[in-house]
Amino acid sequence: MTGPGEHATTSNSPTLPIIGAFGRQFLLAVVTGAASGVGAVIFYVMLQSSLALFQGSVIGYAPPEVLGEPALMKLPEAVFRPWLFLLVPALGGLASGLIVQRFAPEAEGHGTDAAIEAYHRKNGFIRSRVPVVKAVTAAIVIGTGGSGGREGPIAQIGAGFASWLGRALRLSDRERRVLMAAGMGAGVGAIFKAPLAGALFAGEILYASAELEHEVLVPSIVASITAYSIFATIFGWSPLFRVPDVGFHNPVELIPYSLLAVLAALTGALFVKSFYGAHDLFRRLGTPRWITPALGGLLTGCVAFFVPGAAFTGYGELQEALLGHRSATTLIGLALLRILTTSCSIGSGGSGGVFGPSMVVGGCLGGAVGMVFHDAWPAAAPNPASFIIVGMAGFFAGIAHAPISTVIMVSEMTGNYTLLVPSMWVCAITFLMSSGTSLYRRQEPSRSQSPAHRSEFAWPVFGGLQVRDAMQRDVPVLWEGLTLEQARERVADCPHHHYPVIAPDGTAVGVLGFAWLRGLTPGELAELQQQPVLEFVTGRPVVLRPDDSLSAAAVALEDPEVEIVVVEAGKSNRQVEGIVTRAGLLLVHGRASQPAGSSFE
Repeated sequence: MTGPGEHATTSNSPTLPIIGAFGRQFLLAVVTGAASGVGAVIFYVMLQSSLALFQGSVIGYAPPEVLGEPALMKLPEAVFRPWLFLLVPALGGLASGLIVQRFAPEAEGHGTDAAIEAYHRKNGFIRSRVPVVKAVTAAIVIGTGGSGGREGPIAQIGAGFASWLGRALRLSDRERRVLMAAGMGAGVGAIFKAPLAGALFAGEILYASAELEHEVLVPSIVASITAYSIFATIFGWSPLFRVPDVGFHNPVELIPYSLLAVLAALTGALFVKSFYGAHDLFRRLGTPRWITPALGGLLTGCVAFFVPGAAFTGYGELQEALLGHRSATTLIGLALLRILTTSCSIGSGGSGGVFGPSMVVGGCLGGAVGMVFHDAWPAAAPNPASFIIVGMAGFFAGIAHAPISTVIMVSEMTGNYTLLVPSMWVCAITFLMSSGTSLYRRQEPSRSQSPAHRSEFAWPVFGGLQVRDAMQRDVPVLWEGLTLEQARERVADCPHHHYPVIAPDGTAVGVLGFAWLRGLTPGELAELQQQPVLEFVTGRPVVLRPDDSLSAAAVALEDPEVEIVVVEAGKSNRQVEGIVTRAGLLLVHGRASQPAGSSFE
């Protein structure tokens, strides 16, 4: 039991206390990174196998190679049969829809939003089956011709394992959220061979403003380095793209780059509007949710029948553009068609990320601008390839509200750091111009508006008052053997948000809150109903006695991970008598600070 003025930890991870808080955080980040790295390897093999089977052997389409990422396997190639584009992407979408709606409806779409929502509204909870479903369905959709990327699936793979680990070790809500974000960043850093960008991505993608979730950065760095090391050891250390010798040598170049930034922001708004317009349109069709990805696949296939470069990942087209093998007209067409096919493939509910398609759209747009200026004003655009790289960064930075991580991401993906200045310039402009546009709907405006941080505010000192002065009695306690469903029924008519969980001898062993359940889908909730409440306690409770100083409770409640202080009768009698909440402290402080003769309501 915590004595007066002591601040009990909220961590309830009995297997790790011997190594201390720093050691525990480091070890958890390493384990999460290792799992994310292995997950990235498995997903990459699945994706390459799917591409080899459907793209190569079935359809017979041989896209341009990405020089930094040669094909992992090659099956016997068939004669190119473009008419199969009218069938194969639709079948892939149908398979994805059936699997997703049967096993994990929250795995549909691009996936990153689901991880962001889990951080802000679900205390880092992701069902264990979601990463598996997401990996399988994304490999199917992209392999059969869908226009999708890897970041959504791998973000859910890394975040999903971290969420499971946090629950298995009974980490506090904060630790579980941070670990989940670290897993998300580690997965992205591994599969794009961009460890620094992955770590920054985890902290930046959570908010629509220029805020970083600072508390996730160090764990994300550790996890991302671990994951990247595993992935690169198996698949090589070279960057994803091979680029010619480009750089920034003349401030005059910022003029065409500024125009590129404006066009990227406008095109980004078109991309977001088209993507969610298609998403809403497919929802309004009234067809079963498992059918809409097939319809999206059919529309994607119709486009790919005429322009195969608008399907699959599109990275080969970017590589060709970097080598100067594409015209400005071709690049503009590919950018617009990629917006259309991504809206159909992923906006319809098919599984896959949107980062990859965004890179293709931005790169193609940048290449076209660079070529036009190279012909009209060579001194301002000496090499159009540099505009491709900057366009990749600027386009996604605006619509994702992630300017810092995107600059680093593209630099690591191309192995080029000589374009940091124009990339920063363009990303800053697109970020400012895109303040009302976001590709990720679950981003919160700022840290202060995130449900995960609403309770973070300071408390005053309470002088000579005691805990009993703010204690709320007649609060239901929950026996640790109750199921979650039974616990919810017990507190159904109670006004509180958190309740003590007690052992058979009556002593408090944890605290349980129910607000996070509101963010779960019916399927997620049904899966958890029969599990014992002990699986969901947020950590070792802060325990005080009625005659302890109320200041001790105030100090404890300064910690955002402490939702209530549990009050036990005394040293010899550890039965729970009540709780102290922030609302109770405010009420007592308001009354105590009123002048004599006045009232406080």
